[in-house]
Amino acid sequence: MSGRIPRYFIDDLLARVDIVDLIDSHVPLKKTGTNFVARCPFHTEKTPSFSVSRNKQLFHCFGCGVSGNAIGFLMDFSHLDFVEAVEDLATFAGVDVPREASDHPSTIPKKENINDHYQLLEQVAAFYVKSLRTDEAGKKAVNYLKARGVSDELAKAFMLGYAPDEWQALANRFDQNQLVQAGMSVNKDGKVYDRFRGRVMYPIRDKRGRIVGFGGRVLDDSLPKYLNSPETLVFQKGKEVYGLFELLRNNSKPKRILIVEGYMDVITLAGSGIHYSVATLGTATSQAHLDLLFRFSSELVFCFDGDKAGREAAWRAMEPAFSTLKDGRQVRIMLLPQLHDPDSLVREEAAEGFTERVQQSQPLSDYFFDTLSGELNLNEMEGRSQLINKAKPYFEKLSQGVFRDMMFARLNELTRTNVLDVSGNSARLNATSTSNRRHESRLPSLPRLIIALLVQHPELINKVEQKEIIWDGLEFSGIQLFRDILAVVLETKPANTAVLLEHYRNHPNEKVIKDLASLSLLTSGQSVAAEGVENEFNDALDRLLTQAREACLDRLLAKGKSKSLDRVEKELLRKLLVIKHSGAI
Repeated sequence: MSGRIPRYFIDDLLARVDIVDLIDSHVPLKKTGTNFVARCPFHTEKTPSFSVSRNKQLFHCFGCGVSGNAIGFLMDFSHLDFVEAVEDLATFAGVDVPREASDHPSTIPKKENINDHYQLLEQVAAFYVKSLRTDEAGKKAVNYLKARGVSDELAKAFMLGYAPDEWQALANRFDQNQLVQAGMSVNKDGKVYDRFRGRVMYPIRDKRGRIVGFGGRVLDDSLPKYLNSPETLVFQKGKEVYGLFELLRNNSKPKRILIVEGYMDVITLAGSGIHYSVATLGTATSQAHLDLLFRFSSELVFCFDGDKAGREAAWRAMEPAFSTLKDGRQVRIMLLPQLHDPDSLVREEAAEGFTERVQQSQPLSDYFFDTLSGELNLNEMEGRSQLINKAKPYFEKLSQGVFRDMMFARLNELTRTNVLDVSGNSARLNATSTSNRRHESRLPSLPRLIIALLVQHPELINKVEQKEIIWDGLEFSGIQLFRDILAVVLETKPANTAVLLEHYRNHPNEKVIKDLASLSLLTSGQSVAAEGVENEFNDALDRLLTQAREACLDRLLAKGKSKSLDRVEKELLRKLLVIKHSGAI
């Protein structure tokens, strides 16, 4: 919606804001030693294990393992995306967010235009609410809502309204150009008229409560029965769901989220005490929808009508579901009885019966294999072959992990084969190789100490530069990670660990850097002078380099006895011997 946020601004913002002040404004902190603690806001606990470091400008929970900088905290705590978190942090710091110029500036809306959109839509919603409650014509809409079981309290919670059956009810009250840009009016041949007329209006709010669009339902048999706002600067159907703001207002950490099809399904379920449903906006469920919802709950339940259209919709949801599934996430499928939708079923079975159906909904894995193999004869080789070929495109979308391995294991079982995964490797679980990979990821104590010290004190890069290290032939566990961090620190000159961590956001090494940043080292939680940290780092690095040089020298000498060294190896050997004779080895 606008140019990119400059990297320099993000770095400066993290250096400007004190993470202790930020988190304390959301979660009261208590000082203990050099750090600040609280009960973790991301999981339930009785004793505080959530620690905030002013020196590192990072938070870390020793209970659930969550960690990060100020931007990461806002993303996790307030359920914001990256840009929203930067904007909120900038507001906290009292600065404006700059934007880099675009190659096509005419396509970038000015921020004030976007704010005008939000303000206008809020005013339009208020007008619709007033029309529902005070206009004579609104009584018909009130009667419709009452007949659907919508109470006054429920109507207020979802900010329901009524669009008068007039051509220019909005056009006569608000700026017509803004109405057209916001999708509320249509300009045809120079004449502006209201898009929504004579309809019950359902404001669509984003997760922050800002109105981004509307849905409208007719009160008679005219078509279209439902009409949504067109896509605008602030509204993209494939990225928004109806009812998410209301859901999070009721429970910011729902155990599960139920995905239904219609506005009234969400409202009726909420009226029955089921406050964890959302609806897609007249479009198929997208990967963006699921990525959004998985930020708030690890379990999503698709709820579809039990007819042919519902079953087809359920199967269409497989592709985006497989693209978003990973370890720790779960998708379930709930097909309703024939001739029922969530609205009608919850009326018939009450909240208890409906909730029981949700809890007994089918895991995606079972639904996938049952549906895919339903018309195949798995007693025949041809049927088993078809199952493999049909499953393959979906399996290609799965992220690496235990769930993916188990899906392949289930496919192996059904097809009586030892099928290969899409990369050509066996999909069967291999506990030994997994254990070896975990073992290989642990750095020995000395390299781990050195790398962690550099991550936690980026200014130590000066000590590394002073040593004029000859890297040729040096080998030690973690050397590639160490050199990668050195390169990043040299290039970016991070003011603190929080800034360094931001440069690793979405990087393959992000989790490793987080772990190293949170590692308790020589300080044991106590304050240590900068000189002490420098001395510890210097001594440890000298020991490591000495060990690596000795190993390299031994390798070259051994090779020279059995076969000749090439020119590069001879030069390296000469340099190492010079260093050895100088006493450095």
